[in-house]
Amino acid sequence: MHILYFHQHFSTPKGSAGIRSYEMARRLVHYGHQVTMVCGSYGGGKTGLDKEFVKGKREGVVDGIRIIEFNLSYSNNDGLLKRAGLFLMFAFKSIGLALTEKYDVVFATTTPLTAGIPGVFARWIRRKPFVFEVRDLWPELPKQMGVIKNPIILSMLSFLEWASYRSAHKCIGLSPGIVEGIQRRGVLKDRIALVPNGCDLDIFSEPSESWRPEGVNETDLMAVFTGTHGQANGLDAALDAAKELKARNKSNIKIVLIGQGKLKSYLQARANAEHLDNVIFHEPVDKEKLSGLMQSADVGLQLLANIPAFYYGTSPNKFFDYIAAGLPVLNNYPGWLAGMIVENDCGFAIEPNNELAFADALELAASDKKRLQLMGVNARSLANKEFAREKLADKWVAWVVSVNVKGD
Repeated sequence: MHILYFHQHFSTPKGSAGIRSYEMARRLVHYGHQVTMVCGSYGGGKTGLDKEFVKGKREGVVDGIRIIEFNLSYSNNDGLLKRAGLFLMFAFKSIGLALTEKYDVVFATTTPLTAGIPGVFARWIRRKPFVFEVRDLWPELPKQMGVIKNPIILSMLSFLEWASYRSAHKCIGLSPGIVEGIQRRGVLKDRIALVPNGCDLDIFSEPSESWRPEGVNETDLMAVFTGTHGQANGLDAALDAAKELKARNKSNIKIVLIGQGKLKSYLQARANAEHLDNVIFHEPVDKEKLSGLMQSADVGLQLLANIPAFYYGTSPNKFFDYIAAGLPVLNNYPGWLAGMIVENDCGFAIEPNNELAFADALELAASDKKRLQLMGVNARSLANKEFAREKLADKWVAWVVSVNVKGD
C-alpha cells in the first residue's frame, strides 16, 4: 500500500522537533508499505534532504521514506499573518499532489488545521480513503488563548475543522480530550482511535555523553524544559518559581529552558532584569544530544499556560521524552497527564499559576534525592508499560492501513 502523508512540520531525529511522523512512516516502511512524506521547511526540523530546491521543492529518499519538501520556511518566531500565509501556501501546493500523485491512502496530521485540506480534496474529488490525525483542537485552542478573536475567521476555522473530520474515513486523536472533541463534531466513536505520542525508548536507553549547560553545577538540582518558548507554554511560570527560589536563597536549584520561540527574547530580558541567574537558556538540540542532557537532569518540566482546553486536549512530546529518560515530571496544570503523574507516583502535579507550589516541589526534589530516584524509576516503568513508541506505532499502522470506504 502507498500512503501519501502530509505533515508540514516533519523532522527526522537529526532535528530538534518532534519525530512522531518520522517514526510512524518508518513503521509503515517496516511492514512493507510505501510512504511519500510531504512537508515544508521547519525551524528546528531537519528532513534529511540537503540538495537545492528546484521550482520551490526538493525530493529524495531518507531512511526508506520518499520525501517531498516545499521551500516554505516556517519558524515559531514568525508573526501570525506570515504563519497563516505559509499554512495556506502549503495546503495549496499539497492539493496539487493529492490530485496528481499515485497512492492508495491519504493521511494528514495537524498542526496546522489546514493540513486537512488536501485530504478533503483527495476524498471528494479522487474518492481516496482519507485518515486525519488531530494533534490539537482548533479553533478551540486559539480561541481560548485569545490568539484569534475575529468571529469570521473563527467561523471559517470551525467549518474547516468540521469538513476535515467529516470527510475523513477515520480519525486519530492524540489525547482523550481530542477524541472527545472529534466526537462532538458528529464523528462516530468507532471511526476514531486514540494513539498518543510515544516514548523513544531506544534513544533514551542508550544516551549520548552526559552534559549540563554552562552555569549548572554537578551538585545543582537541574530542572529542564525542552520545547517551544511561546504563548501556549506559559514559561513565565518557570521564571516566577525561579524568583521565589532566589528569595529563599536556594542557589542549588537551576531551571534550564532549552528551545526557541517567539517569546524567548522576552523571557531572557525578564530574567536579566530580575537577576534570575538560576534560569539558564540554551539553544535547541537534536534527539541524540537531548538524551545526554536528560541523563544529567533531575526533573522534567511539563508546563503550559492555564487554558482549560489544554487539560485533556494536548499530548506533548516533551512529557514522553521525560518519562522515556526516567525523569520525574513537574506538571503545572490539571488534566490527564497530571492524573497519570499522581497515579503512577512519577513526579509532581501542582496547580496553575502558583509559584509557591512550583518552588516547593523543586525544593522537595532537591532535599529528597532518594524519593526523586524512585519517581524516576516509576516514570520509566510508565513509559515502558503504556507508551513504548513501537507498540503505539503498530496500533497506528493497523488503523491507517485498514481504512475501508465500503458503504461510505
